[in-house]
Amino acid sequence: MQLKTAQFTKNDIAKYPFLKAATKYMKIPDLKIEDLTSSELEGILERAEERVEEAILYARVSRKLKREDIEISSYPAAIVLATATGSSFIKKRYALAEAKQAYEDLKDEPKEKILRFAQNFAWKLMLNENSEIPFEFMLGFTSYLRNTTHLRGKKWKLINRLLSSGNVYLTRNETARLLSEEIRRHIEKRLDVEELPKFPTEIMNIAEKINKLSVEKIGKAEMEGFPKTVVQTAFPPCIEALYQTVSAGRHLSHIGRFTLTSFLVNIGMSPENVIDLFKSFSDYNERMTRYQVEHIAGDRGSRTRYIPPKCDTLKTHGVCVSPDELCQMVRHPLRYYRMKLRQ
Repeated sequence: MQLKTAQFTKNDIAKYPFLKAATKYMKIPDLKIEDLTSSELEGILERAEERVEEAILYARVSRKLKREDIEISSYPAAIVLATATGSSFIKKRYALAEAKQAYEDLKDEPKEKILRFAQNFAWKLMLNENSEIPFEFMLGFTSYLRNTTHLRGKKWKLINRLLSSGNVYLTRNETARLLSEEIRRHIEKRLDVEELPKFPTEIMNIAEKINKLSVEKIGKAEMEGFPKTVVQTAFPPCIEALYQTVSAGRHLSHIGRFTLTSFLVNIGMSPENVIDLFKSFSDYNERMTRYQVEHIAGDRGSRTRYIPPKCDTLKTHGVCVSPDELCQMVRHPLRYYRMKLRQ
C-alpha cells in the first residue's frame, strides 16, 4: 500500500525555497526588483548576496532555518543578483550549489516527504512494494532519462538499471541525486534571461562585487572552462607557430602579437608570463610591452579583456598556417583549444 505524501511545512520551504509552495510564504508576494533596495528588506538582500557568494566559494549554499522568512525570500533575490552579474559561470555555479545542498538534505528526508517533493516536478515516483527487490523507489523512465543526461558513470546508463513496466528502480540516495539534477535544471532555467532588465544601482554594485570575487577565487580562464595550467599541446597550428616564433625572438607582425597575447591570457597564462615571452625581441621595451599586454588582458584601460580574432580574419592576414583536420571544424582559436583539451 502506497504511503500518503507529506505536506510541506514553512521550515521545509526555507530548506527548499524553489518549490512551488514557496509563493504563499513570501514576505512580499509580488516582490519586484526595485523593492530589494528598500531598507525594510536589507536582511533579505544581504542573505541573497551571501547565498551567491557561498556558491562561488564553497559550491554549496548553507541553510539558515531559524530565519525562515528571510531564507525563503532571499532565494528569488539571489536569482536576481546572479542574473545581474551577467556571468554564465556564476549562474551555473549558483544553480549547482543549490542543487548540491538539496541533495544532502533530501537523502535524510522520510519517504513521504520525498514523494511529495517529486510531485512538485510532476515526477511519477512511487514506492517499491516488492520486498524481494532491494530498492525503495520506482521512477518513470522518461523522468529518469531527462535527469541522467549529464550524469557520468556506468550505473546511470539505462541498460544497467533494473527496469519493469516502464519504471526504473532507485535507492533513496539515487532518487535524491536525480531530484537534485531536476532542481539544478529548474534554477538554470530561471536564470536564463535573454534580455537583462535595468537593475537598480545598488543591485549592480553588488553584482560587480560578486563578479570580482569570482575572478579572485576562481580565475577568468577556469570560469570559462579552461584548466588552471596552459596545455601547449592543445594549441591550434597558428598559435603554435606564433609561439615558436616569439620564443625564438623572431619578428612578429602587429596582428601576430595581438593574436598570441589575447589567446594566452584567455586560456589562463598570467600577463607577467606573457611579457616574459617578448623579452627576447631586439626591440623589446618593458614599459610599452607591459602596457599592451595588460591592456589586452583587461587589467588596464577599459578593463575589457580582448579575445583573439576569428579564423577567417587570421586567414586574411596570413596568420593561419598549416591547418589540420580539427581546424576545419572550428571558426575560432579558442574553440580549437577547448576541443583539443577534450580529446
